[in-house]
Amino acid sequence: MANDELVKSENRDFSFRQDHFTGIRHNYELFFGHDAFEQLLDINLQIGPSYEGNEVWNHLQKHNVNDGTKEEACLDVNLNDGYLSFPDNDDSGTSEIDKSIVPGATAAIQKQESQDIDDNLELEMSQSTEFSQKPVMASPSPQCWSTDHEMVVGMEFSDANACRKAIKNAAISLRFEMRTIKSDKTRFTAKCNSKGCPWRIHCAKVSNAPTFTIRTIHGSHTCGGISHLGHQQASVQWVADVVAEKLKENPHFKPKEILEEIYRIHGISLSYKQAWRGKERIMATLRGSFEEEYRLLPQYCDEIRRSNPGSVAVVHVNLIDGCFEHLFISFQASISGFLNACRPLIALDSTLLKSKYPGTLLLATGFDGDGAVFPLAFAIVNEENDSNWHRFLSELRNILDVNSENMPKLTILSSGERPVADGVEANFPTAFHGFCVHYLTERLQREFQSSVLVDLFWEAAHCLTVLEFKSKINKIEQISPEASLWIQNISPARWASSYSEGTRFGRLTANVITESLSNWIEDTTGLPIIQMMECIHRHLINMLKERREMSSHWSDVLVPSAERQMLAAIEQSGVHRVYRANEAEFEVMTHEGNVVVNLENRSCLCGRWQVYGLPCSHAVGAILSCKEDVYIYTESCFTVENYRRAYAETVEPISDKGQWKGNDSERDSEDVIKTPKAMRVAPRKRRIRAEDRDRVRRVVHCGRCNQTGHFRTTCTAPM
Repeated sequence: MANDELVKSENRDFSFRQDHFTGIRHNYELFFGHDAFEQLLDINLQIGPSYEGNEVWNHLQKHNVNDGTKEEACLDVNLNDGYLSFPDNDDSGTSEIDKSIVPGATAAIQKQESQDIDDNLELEMSQSTEFSQKPVMASPSPQCWSTDHEMVVGMEFSDANACRKAIKNAAISLRFEMRTIKSDKTRFTAKCNSKGCPWRIHCAKVSNAPTFTIRTIHGSHTCGGISHLGHQQASVQWVADVVAEKLKENPHFKPKEILEEIYRIHGISLSYKQAWRGKERIMATLRGSFEEEYRLLPQYCDEIRRSNPGSVAVVHVNLIDGCFEHLFISFQASISGFLNACRPLIALDSTLLKSKYPGTLLLATGFDGDGAVFPLAFAIVNEENDSNWHRFLSELRNILDVNSENMPKLTILSSGERPVADGVEANFPTAFHGFCVHYLTERLQREFQSSVLVDLFWEAAHCLTVLEFKSKINKIEQISPEASLWIQNISPARWASSYSEGTRFGRLTANVITESLSNWIEDTTGLPIIQMMECIHRHLINMLKERREMSSHWSDVLVPSAERQMLAAIEQSGVHRVYRANEAEFEVMTHEGNVVVNLENRSCLCGRWQVYGLPCSHAVGAILSCKEDVYIYTESCFTVENYRRAYAETVEPISDKGQWKGNDSERDSEDVIKTPKAMRVAPRKRRIRAEDRDRVRRVVHCGRCNQTGHFRTTCTAPM
């Protein structure tokens, strides 16, 4: 509960006095009723006595709890052109009254006011038997009833905008609404919007100076202020001004949090759309122009190629209308690191980007020897479709073809959707294309709504032998023959480890953005396209640097994850009995059974060596029986030496756009890139009236079949 007192001289009504202004007292509380959300706003205007002795307060206590008109406080603000509406493009830097020219209250009044606030905050609602049964919601902060907005005749402002802003802030703080009478370059006049209230203020420009001054303040408020939680003067620009500093500190400050902040500080409730638009207005000033950054894309690509030689950065536009379609970027450090030292495995993923001009991020990543994601190429496209995926994979193929003489056969993982599958088949015909098991399980869950089937599907995908795989599929068939048939329609070579024709290194999923790079994408939300890519660019620089420094301290032969697996295999091999059949084949006997190991083919009947690329305990036993070094039988990508090669090159930052923006004049105006046609629109939320919040919906009956839930016109029952 926030109770804030401002003492007024000899007047129960709050007003702007020409001779002296000391403020108002607010008692502002919110309650939950038994049947509906009730909001009580009491403006107690009295000198001296506390609200317990005030007849206005006592009258409201008796009558306003069940007053249906109080529910109007839940309604969104309905802006009316007839009311005072300050221009949304008001960019004046003056957001509050200059403290040096605002007459402050006396020290005694301030001390008394502070003491009254502290005392009132400690009051408990149990003192009132009428309200003792109702839980109390958090009420606005006492700072919303501030003396910073008091007005007196003779007060000056830097210009007309500052004058209008100051009066608007005072109206919001003192809980009354105004209507503009006159507003031009030399004068501003407004009156209280409440019918019959005589209050009126007139401001005018000072001669031979840009400043405005308050000339007259007529009458005192007799209206009692507004009784709802909205406010006519709380425009979108006012919201933007209020949250500007907060958004500078935290650009991810959400509209919902803005609404909560405004209610807490200022005691007013606004619509979600107002908060959203206010945030967008401030972010536009912080981010710069979206349209300008699309025009600068060719220069941005030139700068990437200049600062990072060997990198690929190209932008594609629609040849008919010149609108943006596709931006592809791959840095030389990523290309070199993947070709020379990473696993021959690529995952393809995509995610929607939230911005003024929505788009999709397409991503190709490799995996280093330690299993971490290694970003290879990025693309921002206007939409995810066949042509954009084909173009992205075509650019990816071109950068890999440069140094692919010694590269083994690639394995590509994706969701398996038709645009991606067609693009992979067209651009990587010799690569093995595997499907993301996570994506398949989501489809399975949507189709059959069974977590048991999903778990068995995951277990089948992880099985290392065909026998184990068939055992899991049989269990699925016993539970749901339809699910088993659905699974059999997808070739197990695409998703099951035991049937895989490529080397997946145990990797079953391709959703790397969700798993590893989600924070990269979150930081790009709402940014213009170049700033979006620069955010990803900076993350890439830091990631390569951190991993390069981390690997400099490693002293083992293999990267940590591979070294742990190797030591575990060596320890387990101590209990195996090994019999050599010929130069390459060995029979290894364990308590679980016998397996055959072929060192020449680097394979084991258990399947682990083929799937993960590291010798299993059976293979280690066979290798040690020959007194050979087990480390020479590991894939080269697992060595620390190769890991360091993957991160040997650096991604260089690029210069500020101010240093390459001048190149725009050298380009033909017809070649300027236009923004995509699609734009993100403000969210649309259905407005719910306060009186409808707890209303039980009427059950509808069909006049044809007499069933509930539909009307006669939509009835599908047979005649």
